[in-house]
Amino acid sequence: MARAPKIDAVLGAGVDLARSTLLATVEADQIGEHLGVSADDDRVLTHRFEAKLPGYAGWNWYVTLARVPRGKEATVCETGLLPGDGALLAPEWVPWADRVRPEELEAQKAAEAAAADDAAGEKQSQDHSQDTSQDTHDDDAPAAAQANPASDAEPAADGTDVETVDTAASPDEPDEVLEDDEELVDAEQAAESAPRRSRSRRRRR
Repeated sequence: MARAPKIDAVLGAGVDLARSTLLATVEADQIGEHLGVSADDDRVLTHRFEAKLPGYAGWNWYVTLARVPRGKEATVCETGLLPGDGALLAPEWVPWADRVRPEELEAQKAAEAAAADDAAGEKQSQDHSQDTSQDTHDDDAPAAAQANPASDAEPAADGTDVETVDTAASPDEPDEVLEDDEELVDAEQAAESAPRRSRSRRRRR
C-alpha cells in the first residue's frame, strides 16, 4: 500500500505567496479566507481560498506550490477554480438525440416536409411559366408573317421594292373612252395636214 504524501513545511507556510499570486489576476474582493491546504505529492501541495464570484457558490480558488529537493523556496505551479462541498454545478451533459422530445421530432419532420413541398411547387411554377412563354412565341410567329405580306416579295436588282401593276384594260371600262381617243387622233392628223394645203394654194396663185 502506497503511503500518503506529507504536507511539506516550507510549502505549507506559503499562504501569503499563494494569495499574492491570485491577486495578480483576480480582484481582492473576489478572494475570501484561506480554507486549508492539501498534499498532492512529495514537496507538492495546494492552498485553497474561498471564491466570492457571482454564480460560483461553493467554489474555491486554488494555488499549487512545489519545491525542488533540499530547496528552501516555493515555486508556483498553477492557479484556478475548483468546486467545493455543496458547489453549484452544471447538470451532466446529455446528447441531443437523448433529450429531444417526440413532439419536437414531429415538428422538425413537418417543417422539413413543408420546405420540400414549397421547393417542388416553386420549380413546377417556373416550368409552367417557361412553357407558356414558348407557346405564346409560337402563336405570334404566323400572325407577324401575315401582318407583313410584302416581306416575302423579292427585292429588285437595285434594292428597291417592285410593285406589280396590272396594265390590262378593265373589262368594265366603257367603250366611250375608246371612241374619244379615236376622235383625238383624227383631230391631230387634220391639224398636221392643214399647213400643207395652204402652201399648195399659194403656189398655184
